[in-house]
Amino acid sequence: MAVYTVSQVSEYLADVLRRDVVLQDLLVQGEVSNLSQPGSGHSYFSLRDSDATLRCAMFRGASGAKLLSSGLAIVAHGRASMYARRGDLQLIVDAVQLYGVGDLQLKLEQLKIKLENEGLFEEGRKRPIPEYPRKVGVVTSPTGAVWQDIQTVIRRRYPLVDLLLAPTQVQGDGTVGGLVEAFDALNEIEDVDVIIVARGGGSLEDLWPFNDESVARAVYRSHIPVISAIGHETDITIVDWVADLRAPTPSAAAELAVPDMQELSDNLMASRHALTLDVVSIFRARQDALLQLEHRLSRGFPNLDTLRLRIDDMLRSAMSYLRRDVALNYERASGLRMRLDTLSPTDTLRRGYAIVQSDGLGVVTDSEQVVEGDEVKVTLSYGGFEAEVTRTHSDV
Repeated sequence: MAVYTVSQVSEYLADVLRRDVVLQDLLVQGEVSNLSQPGSGHSYFSLRDSDATLRCAMFRGASGAKLLSSGLAIVAHGRASMYARRGDLQLIVDAVQLYGVGDLQLKLEQLKIKLENEGLFEEGRKRPIPEYPRKVGVVTSPTGAVWQDIQTVIRRRYPLVDLLLAPTQVQGDGTVGGLVEAFDALNEIEDVDVIIVARGGGSLEDLWPFNDESVARAVYRSHIPVISAIGHETDITIVDWVADLRAPTPSAAAELAVPDMQELSDNLMASRHALTLDVVSIFRARQDALLQLEHRLSRGFPNLDTLRLRIDDMLRSAMSYLRRDVALNYERASGLRMRLDTLSPTDTLRRGYAIVQSDGLGVVTDSEQVVEGDEVKVTLSYGGFEAEVTRTHSDV
């Protein structure tokens, strides 16, 4: 016979437990005892009845952990597991309900845990609702008051939007299939901006189709943002958890889907008024700046009359200086002319002198330049004549 270690036996038992379908999906009724909730947020307790005790571990975030208290009768959902370190058989609990709550509520908690683990409730994946939608799709019953309320609210608030009804029953047999088909049909229309899924209040059984997994997945795969308004304000369904936005009532969902035209008009008027004030303020500021600039320019602008008088004075002074310089220069020129006249041969001739010129010699200044018989030319102050030298002498 083979000999096994304790670890091998524990691992074998754990594997047997994992492969057992029943032990991996257990609902166990019992009374809570030995409850311990350390700082980690996990809960450790035992479930017992009159004949047996079962150790349980419930990790932080599991549904219903806040309900736990010693002596409380509960129904726990979980899976059987082997804790090898102590050799304990234990139940890993993922949801608890008070005993007597009912199967539907427990199934709801189980589905919520499953979908939450898959990320269907993640806030990070939820999309914003369009601020100014052009077409709103509505998934609800065409005969109920919900459809009428949604139309009334939207027509009052924002009549520019188009409403598109995807009719479906919201209670009874066939509701789940109708809801899925309605979502898929709206998602095939390109210009739908947001979807409202709504119904009035009711019991947990009446609202149960909105807790169905296939409906939740239809909402999740919708590429159009979804606003949910299922039941009354206190009723929360799986569809509410998956939707991009939850409204407490169908009328509130309609208000969240579209803006208020009156509010938009008021905001527009307020913006217009503020813009007018800004323009007036800017205009006045520019006007003041221009006035200041004009004042500065007027103080720095030259006095043209004074400048004209100064120019006239300068012109008169210039003319005076010019006349004086001209007269002075004229006097100087007259003196020079008189001096030139004094030295001029013409002036000398007028005093009775003559200029004697000989061919080939030019002006005769010495009697030795000519001899008897030479012909000379004599120039007088007025006219002249030619003569023949008859005699020369050297006496002055």
